[in-house]
Amino acid sequence: MCLIAFHWQPGSDVPLVVAANRDEFHERPTRALNWWRWPDGILAGRDEAGGGTWMGVRRDGRFAAVTNFRDPAAGPAPKSRGELPLRWLEAEAAGEELGKRIFRERGNYGPFNLIFGEPAGLWIVGTHTEPAAIAPGLHALSNHLLDTPWPKATRAVDRLERWFQAGDGNIDNLLNLLDDREPAPDDQLPDTGIDRQFESLLSAPFVVSPRYGTRASTALVLDGTVTMAERSFDGEGHSIGERHFCWRR
Repeated sequence: MCLIAFHWQPGSDVPLVVAANRDEFHERPTRALNWWRWPDGILAGRDEAGGGTWMGVRRDGRFAAVTNFRDPAAGPAPKSRGELPLRWLEAEAAGEELGKRIFRERGNYGPFNLIFGEPAGLWIVGTHTEPAAIAPGLHALSNHLLDTPWPKATRAVDRLERWFQAGDGNIDNLLNLLDDREPAPDDQLPDTGIDRQFESLLSAPFVVSPRYGTRASTALVLDGTVTMAERSFDGEGHSIGERHFCWRR
């Protein structure tokens, strides 16, 4: 994932709502959102190159998603970042315990942020972030620290807030809010050490280019049920498929 907007309200009727875009090279082999094992596996897309995922959920509502932390100076790492969500989704460790373990081992992965949790608790850990519980409220995570006010992050939060205010609960509209393809104005671009033309391209919440761009938009709603949907895209930004899943947890 390269953009995650979410609303976290533990103890409420709807503890977690997530809207996220995955940006990746279009040539990288990927399997669309589906059950990894039936009936007790996780629901997630699959990175066929590294064997991991960028976002997934279990039947009981345990959830995880990973983003890259943009650091042009970072070299190759021995392990894929896509392994990190699986360490939560395929284990029974407590959140605080797993966060500390991942932080100790962070050098094995390229720069990352990992959000992980369940209806009762939500945490973050990363190469630049010690493990911590996430405070209730609206948040966004892109390729820097949690709630860094990059234009794409603030726009995604604004759209998510309007979705809540509309009160329709429609997951298709949750996916639609991610389809924001306008780059940020030049004077609002962050300086992350990459070419300014590429910086502009990546400043849009939804990135369109033939080689690298938004491959999937994913929405997740946890209430008395788990509802998850994914919309896939080609290199021209055209939708090429959509999947919806819903069950009682």
